[in-house]
Amino acid sequence: MLRWIERLSTTRANGYAGLVSDTAVSSALLLAASRQPDAHLGSAAPLVICGVLAFSLVEYCMHRWLFHGSVAIFEQGHRKHHEQPEAHDSLPFFLPPLAMLALAAVLARLISTTPGLWLAGGVAAGYAAYGLTHTAFHAMRFRQNWCRRWAAAHHIHHYHAGSNFGVTSPLWDFLLQTRYVPVRKRAPR
Repeated sequence: MLRWIERLSTTRANGYAGLVSDTAVSSALLLAASRQPDAHLGSAAPLVICGVLAFSLVEYCMHRWLFHGSVAIFEQGHRKHHEQPEAHDSLPFFLPPLAMLALAAVLARLISTTPGLWLAGGVAAGYAAYGLTHTAFHAMRFRQNWCRRWAAAHHIHHYHAGSNFGVTSPLWDFLLQTRYVPVRKRAPR
């Protein structure tokens, strides 16, 4: 069974199924929240935004300290991505949606159903955006300048692995001072 999951994780079909299932579970969580009797869009937006921001911080931390850290299984898998960026290595498509549903269940118990669903939906939307963004960066050539700059920031990470850990957002790289700055733009010491 473990070998099957390992093989599945390297297929193009798994990568695409992951993008679809991640988007579907985030949509389902947000739809479920909107259908609750106490759902108010005014309180939804801040919770969804908090969820997306929380995910972006988790993305940054995992990328910086786990994938580029000393935990062998994470570091080795991520090193493989740096060596072959267009390869299709990813988590088995069913694991992230299960994790998001578990998060929704925990948050619903801790802070009540509707806010828990909004928050988990935001986290799941952040994860779906991460998957879609990362896939697009490695599979597409962009025409719009802002898209090219956004993709370039990630591609720079592949050459300067100690910088640009945020894929979906440069926010944490700016705040934690890991944004890549070319030598010619650095302030003299």
